[in-house]
Amino acid sequence: MINPSAEGQLRSFAKLPIVFQRDHEPLSIPGAGTAPSSSNPAGRILRMHHVRQENLPFVGSSYEFRGAEQGDTGVSVFLFHGKPGSGPGPHRHPYDEIQFIREGRGVWTVNGKTFEGGAGDIFVIKAGEIHSFKAVGDSPLIQLDVHLSPRFIQENL
Repeated sequence: MINPSAEGQLRSFAKLPIVFQRDHEPLSIPGAGTAPSSSNPAGRILRMHHVRQENLPFVGSSYEFRGAEQGDTGVSVFLFHGKPGSGPGPHRHPYDEIQFIREGRGVWTVNGKTFEGGAGDIFVIKAGEIHSFKAVGDSPLIQLDVHLSPRFIQENL
């Protein structure tokens, strides 16, 4: 059952003119121009990018989607897949990072405070906070790390 407010949002999305292409090129939405109009109040051309995970760079334990390079967007996303005992050492970023823990368990240290987390947890690490994490247990730690920057910037400490 859809809650009433979500149902209204779904109806709004249903009115958008969307065209899907299978050639992996950016999409143009018909009717989207460069000037505002009653049919296109935003007055911009909308584009979508499609990248397959296996085509992303794999560095260390992560597939890396760098927004400026692969999607012309303002975020970068890493899919971390770490074996027990693996993980980055202390580092920080000049932007916020949100970590969505999908599978496994880990130990995090943020600004000197250490705690455990696992599947279903979401961590918001603020810009400048010194942090590290390590996969623990018998299974891999799988998480989606959203970096609120089109370019990945990290200072290792």
